[in-house]
Amino acid sequence: MSVDPHGEYARRLEDRKTVADVIRRQDGKVGTAGLWSVTLLLVAGVAWLMGWVHLPWPALALLSAAVFWAIHVRYENRLRPLDSAIRFYDRALARVDDRWAGHGREGKEHEDPAHPYATDLDLFGKGSIFELLCTTQTRAGEKTLAGWLLAPAAPGEIRSRQEAVKELRDRLDLREELVLLAGDLEARVKPEELAGWAAAPRVLTEGALRGAAVALAVLNVAALAAGFFTNFIPFACTLFLVMTFARFTRLRVGQVTELAETAERDLDLLARVLARLEREPVSGARLKTLARKVQLLQSVKNELVSALAGLVLWRVHVAFALESWKERHSREIPGWLAAVGEMEALLALAGYAYERPADPFPEIVEGATVYEAEQVGHPLLPAESCVRNDVHLGASPRILIVSGSNMSGKSTLLRTVGANAVLAFAGAPVRAKSLRLSPLSIGATIRVQDSLQAGTSRFYAEISRLRQVMDLGAGPRPLLFLLEEILHGTNSHDRAIGADLVLRGLLEKDSIGLVTTHDLALTVSAGKLDGRAANVHFEDQIENGKLAFDYKLRPGVTTKSNALQLMRSVGLPV
Repeated sequence: MSVDPHGEYARRLEDRKTVADVIRRQDGKVGTAGLWSVTLLLVAGVAWLMGWVHLPWPALALLSAAVFWAIHVRYENRLRPLDSAIRFYDRALARVDDRWAGHGREGKEHEDPAHPYATDLDLFGKGSIFELLCTTQTRAGEKTLAGWLLAPAAPGEIRSRQEAVKELRDRLDLREELVLLAGDLEARVKPEELAGWAAAPRVLTEGALRGAAVALAVLNVAALAAGFFTNFIPFACTLFLVMTFARFTRLRVGQVTELAETAERDLDLLARVLARLEREPVSGARLKTLARKVQLLQSVKNELVSALAGLVLWRVHVAFALESWKERHSREIPGWLAAVGEMEALLALAGYAYERPADPFPEIVEGATVYEAEQVGHPLLPAESCVRNDVHLGASPRILIVSGSNMSGKSTLLRTVGANAVLAFAGAPVRAKSLRLSPLSIGATIRVQDSLQAGTSRFYAEISRLRQVMDLGAGPRPLLFLLEEILHGTNSHDRAIGADLVLRGLLEKDSIGLVTTHDLALTVSAGKLDGRAANVHFEDQIENGKLAFDYKLRPGVTTKSNALQLMRSVGLPV
């Protein structure tokens, strides 16, 4: 069945707007009537004070104003989820229409400058892969999604995520309802703080203190009951003891109950999402496992709510009950949060898959190191301007040496290959006709910069990153390396020797990858690597005196250079 996400989003958006407009018109009429009722109330109140009318008249006016206010509040409560749904579909249409950049969560807090590819492949920031994917409602989901992008999963885990994403892909009602149920969830729930509360040591210990609390409570109730038959002097004494005990334990009890109230609010907010997920029918093994965890969290969360229900009446005993609850379940809370985060991350990938029905799931193969892509394009580029190319890396060639003019597409090719590998290893669809790849580590030197604060040059920063990339290649997985303008910060002689040795070292570690260069001397390396490397290039054309690019990858070494033309185009006297 063909999917038209744009048409479905537009239809639902229009439906929600139509209903919201009707409610707003009705609310406007109610507001006008309410204003008249308030005016009538003021007139009737003055008239009653002056003795001109009897009390029922201002009372009726007050009742009328209260009724109109209640109706207004009811309309507002109906509008709130509709406005959330309108924003949800507005953002969804923006993603489908490639207008999403700069309007979502950028996830910069998850970025690590030392990561081997996050900055190079635009994982975080404005217009990033994370911003495109992230539709999560909880910070646990956001953190899980970021983690999936930063660390390639094992083959079995990838296939499990793919199965779950396929099952959730068409659950548009579920994704909308979660947005409506979450409300202010994102702003309040902090997984680290909730887990920290759970892991905090116990403040109130069982023993004499607990026994004294129980004994005083029983004595106080008994003295109160006896006072109705004799006198209340014993009750006054026990009440004094209770108040003294409460003062003695006030700080510790307050510490427990205040922290628990905060935790309860967070769990209550999460429960809005969990209760909806619990009702969703699932068939896949991974989703069934997550559903069981969700049900467990919901039931245990209810235990905490029940304990807090008596907070005002019985603070000390509730504090002990809370400490006992935490002692029983604290070790499980991180696992529950992980389950919530995982479900949210899967739903984010499912939304992405729904919005890109033409994008297939990649095939993850185990065995020989391979990256075979047909018509692969960059997922962040608008569909109408995205030029696609074939990229084949495996037994031969293992390396593509990419030459070409400035702005011809070399860097974009590296990012295209890397970004689709990141999506593939996260469990998402890829922008390609097909993609077949083996488990790989990823390392890139596309955006290496010098650092004034650290006192390092661009060349030193690059060779440090190259060292990191080569260390990755020595790990348990083969490496997919993406090297831009390798060693361009040194002279041609050292560069040629160094680049040749680096590439040979990577090949010895079963790595595959791409290297871009402006230095045509480096393209001769392909002939020295026993068929394990091949030259490819991009071209430019002069059309009406201006440079034009088709961004199509071609075999062989480039025969053109546009550096002088570009310099002249900006007014340099060359």
